[in-house]
Amino acid sequence: MAIRLNHTIVHAHDKQESARFLAGILGLGEPTTYGPFLVVQVDNDVSLDFADDHGPVRPQHYAFLVEESEFDEIFGRIRERGLTYWADPFHRRPAEVNTDDGGRGLYWEDPNGHSLAIITVPYGGGS
Repeated sequence: MAIRLNHTIVHAHDKQESARFLAGILGLGEPTTYGPFLVVQVDNDVSLDFADDHGPVRPQHYAFLVEESEFDEIFGRIRERGLTYWADPFHRRPAEVNTDDGGRGLYWEDPNGHSLAIITVPYGGGS
């Protein structure tokens, strides 16, 4: 049996806001409900299951591998919303897109401070 990631729980102050934010930016389907979770399904059979957390949310990092055309669409939605973005995970290069490993990548934050990223080539996988 192959071992594959199936889902991860994403803690949020408002799971509705956070799940819809991610689905909207990435151009994914409307989140669905499963028990106490609001589920955002991505294309490789992995879901991000958003849960309300009434304490402090500890920011995590979520990176999404996308095609070049998807990158352009997502980047367009980021700019349309006036979101701040960076070329690096440490937020040292604002309003830039990186070209690491021969692809493109950028980072932005969700409403809870989670660091989100889109990349077109896996880091360490390019030329």
